[in-house]
Amino acid sequence: MAGRIKRPLGDLFDLINFGVNLTTLKPGALSALRHWHTRQDEFIYVLEGNPTLLTDSGETVLSPGMCAGFKAGHPDGHCLVNRSDRDVVYLEVGDRTPGDAGFYPDEDLQAVLGASGKWEFLRKDGSRY
Repeated sequence: MAGRIKRPLGDLFDLINFGVNLTTLKPGALSALRHWHTRQDEFIYVLEGNPTLLTDSGETVLSPGMCAGFKAGHPDGHCLVNRSDRDVVYLEVGDRTPGDAGFYPDEDLQAVLGASGKWEFLRKDGSRY
């Protein structure tokens, strides 16, 4: 994810139930590959710039003060892309529910949150890379 800078604010306070990141996307950068989570709710709030939100429904340009939420278990892949010529800055909030998994509808990829709290990335058939 070249051009994405994440500052994990929640970790500074040892938060255990949810995480908060202050994320900057340089021009041309993506927040992540388009994905959705089985158990984790996600929320973003735009502070600066105009990211484009990509979902199964299409594309929406966001502005400062706008937000979006992604319900756990709802298979609508999403991500942000910065198609502008200036930085995008936003807050992202997600819970830390054990047993979460992430699915990437455009890629041969899935992610499983292990007991250690670390993500393991697999092919869609479950085989390791």
